[in-house]
Amino acid sequence: MDSTTLLGFFGGILTTISFLPQVIKTWKTRSTSDVSLWMFLLLCIGIIIWIIYGFLINSLPVIFANLISFILTSIILVFKIRYK
Repeated sequence: MDSTTLLGFFGGILTTISFLPQVIKTWKTRSTSDVSLWMFLLLCIGIIIWIIYGFLINSLPVIFANLISFILTSIILVFKIRYK
């Protein structure tokens, strides 16, 4: 694996795990009053587009980081809808 790919994976890991504290906080408190439904809907759509783009350019860092980001943001979105 070359250094460019490693850099992509490292950046992807950092940006992806940034959603983890929000997932944990929302799960523990069962509160989503401070979470914007529209922001997470748009974010999920944007992440899907990034995943498609990653496949089109055959970039594993883009694909994997965005798949994990999509899972985490989808969890927050489900919590937002469930805990309304």
